Amino acid sequence: MHPGIKIRCIGLQSDDTENGIIISGSKMQNRNKQPFMIGVAGGTSSGKTTVCNMIIQQLHDHRVVLVNQDSFYRGLTQEELEHVSEYNFDHPDAFDNEQLLDCLWKLKNCQPVQIPVYDFKLHQRSTDTFRQVNAADVIVLEGILVFHDNQVRNLMNMRIFVDTDADIRLARRIRRDTQLRGRDVNSVIEQYAKFVKPAFDDFILPSKKYADVIIPRGGDNCVAIDLIVQHLRTKLGQHDLTKIYSNVHVIQSTFQIRGMHTLIRDRETTKHDFVFYADRLIRLVVEHGLGHLPFKEKQVITPTGSIYIGVDFCKKLCGVSVIRSGESMENALRACCKEIKIGKILIHREGDNGQQLIYEKLPKDISERHVLLLDPVLATGNSAVQAIQLLLQKGVPENHIIFLNLISAPEGIQVVCKRFPMLKIVTSEIDAALNEEFRVIPGMGEFGDRYFGTDEDGPEKLYESHLKITCRSNGVLRESS
Repeated sequence: MHPGIKIRCIGLQSDDTENGIIISGSKMQNRNKQPFMIGVAGGTSSGKTTVCNMIIQQLHDHRVVLVNQDSFYRGLTQEELEHVSEYNFDHPDAFDNEQLLDCLWKLKNCQPVQIPVYDFKLHQRSTDTFRQVNAADVIVLEGILVFHDNQVRNLMNMRIFVDTDADIRLARRIRRDTQLRGRDVNSVIEQYAKFVKPAFDDFILPSKKYADVIIPRGGDNCVAIDLIVQHLRTKLGQHDLTKIYSNVHVIQSTFQIRGMHTLIRDRETTKHDFVFYADRLIRLVVEHGLGHLPFKEKQVITPTGSIYIGVDFCKKLCGVSVIRSGESMENALRACCKEIKIGKILIHREGDNGQQLIYEKLPKDISERHVLLLDPVLATGNSAVQAIQLLLQKGVPENHIIFLNLISAPEGIQVVCKRFPMLKIVTSEIDAALNEEFRVIPGMGEFGDRYFGTDEDGPEKLYESHLKITCRSNGVLRESS
């Protein structure tokens, strides 16, 4: 163990068992979308804010907001203001814990909140100014008494205590209060001896036992902060379904990927932009899916005459698109795999449970190949199950199938993974749920219509102009442009 950090059971002590999938009738409540909440406590001027800022700066691929417990100081009454030198700002009663808890619950449930603005010179809250805080991936709550209140403490997924020498904390407090809060040195020292140190001994130091992580030296301890950030990135990169089903893989989210999702999900996005950014995302999903194929070690001689030990691509590979949306993924697959064979499956849907296979055209030797099954949206999973069953009937081993999606609904993932535990699912995002109409929410609408433009000029006309359609004429299958 590195001497610069003490760890006590880092993890989701309170929420690991809670953030699951709850199914009630036709609705699913997906609670894994709740933000990861971090509490950062410690004595006055211990470096809590510095630690928080360093964590936030390093988590640049995620939406992170900082909430200060200081914002929830109660405004002093006129009588308290007249004897402000006798008021203990480090006592738990100085804070409005009820409002703090209410704000945290709303943030935990992805609701926006208005945080009060507190004036440390007037000892009052602003009556007309608030700080708007919206839903985020990570909520960081910082304050001296974050762990004192049991209800607040139990909302935290991770609890960090910043442990800094008392002399250093006093020096920092003198500098802060004189420069930023308009106080003189004597009043700061008097307040420290009378209220701050006793409150630390009585309330703050005892709460240290609740910490999962203790950071000595605060912001100067870069090793500890790096370890915490690494742990957070791992947790944030894991959707709860990827913990349940090891065969589900979600590509790592970045601002670029989230930005592209924002564009293709926006109903105001033009067809041209929708196709452009959907193609970019599809290419990323395809590349990630190819990374799950088996490989063999291969040695080559470089132009310098040196030996390079690398890998050889999987040779027996093919794609299978579920017509028609799946055909939008074919170009990306062709761009990544030279001269790859691509088969097609057409499933007619009547309602949600009335799937009927009406056409399939697959390579004759498909049983010898690894198959990339292409469909941008995994919703109920019923069409996917039928397509996968067909591949199994053709002799394709279950563990040779990789199902590629842009977005997936939890219900569809559960249906496919329970039925076919050996195949892999690769997606760029797992959405919240299905609604009563079995549509993915938040979703991105009817993908095929938006991609091929059939939501504007009618399905028959534009479908035929963009796709090759299989027709039956005198009992013979043929293709028409």
